[in-house]
Amino acid sequence: MQGRVTYEFAVIRLVPKVEREEFLNVGVILFSKRKKFLAIKYWIDENRIKAFSNKVDIDMLKDSLNAWEQVCEGTPNGGKIGQLDIAERFRWLVACRSTIIQSSKTHPGLCYHPEEVLEELFELYVL
Repeated sequence: MQGRVTYEFAVIRLVPKVEREEFLNVGVILFSKRKKFLAIKYWIDENRIKAFSNKVDIDMLKDSLNAWEQVCEGTPNGGKIGQLDIAERFRWLVACRSTIIQSSKTHPGLCYHPEEVLEELFELYVL
């Protein structure tokens, strides 16, 4: 138990028709305050997305997920949200919204290495 830290994660969902509440998992976001870690991992499988909904603008999806990544990294390209502290950036990204890109509820856990957990969660929920 010693050395493990808490983390929170959410699954990133593509919701092409918000009113239908149908979604496709496209990524995972993970935050660990003690490790000062915030990262997102996503995968855009164009064929799978088009099979799910042929009305999704793939370029807009790529741009939006790239913006989420910039916010996670805290770069100037992340805008004002990207300049917030790491916990506030995570909370902003996983806040409830009714847009084409949403996140699940957050879930907690304990780990030694958040990078490894992000990979495991990505494989479990997205691939």
